[in-house]
Amino acid sequence: MTIDWASFTPWLALAGGALIGLSATVLWLGMGRVAGISGIAGSLFSFQAADGDRSWRLLFLLGIVGGAVLVHLLTGGLFEVRSGYPMGLLIGGALLVGIGTRMGSGCTSGHGVCGIARLSMRGLLATLTFMATAFVTVYLIRHVIGLGGLA
Repeated sequence: MTIDWASFTPWLALAGGALIGLSATVLWLGMGRVAGISGIAGSLFSFQAADGDRSWRLLFLLGIVGGAVLVHLLTGGLFEVRSGYPMGLLIGGALLVGIGTRMGSGCTSGHGVCGIARLSMRGLLATLTFMATAFVTVYLIRHVIGLGGLA
């Protein structure tokens, strides 16, 4: 496997990470809320959520999507959607992510970004579990199943 150094964009990755951290900090300091996307999205559709609680959640999620669209427009389509993945693999992966999010009481943004920043042991253990699972999954997909050329 070779690395495509032309596609390596450390400054974009650094800027993206800084913006994620900034948004999590603003939400924490401004509203006392953790920026766990699965919790924000899940509670948006909850029957127990108050109307005012739904508003900020909807605006936060629209900001995520709007920010991605804005970056795409400003960069002239810098990012491409990868194609060629088997639909069953994509659906299976999405289901596993959803199940893992429920079992882990949160997602990578909640545990990884916010949990570790708050020195949460649960956040650290969840993030280590996510990372270990990702390593095993990449190995299985690329070397056991043989879909290495798709990544």
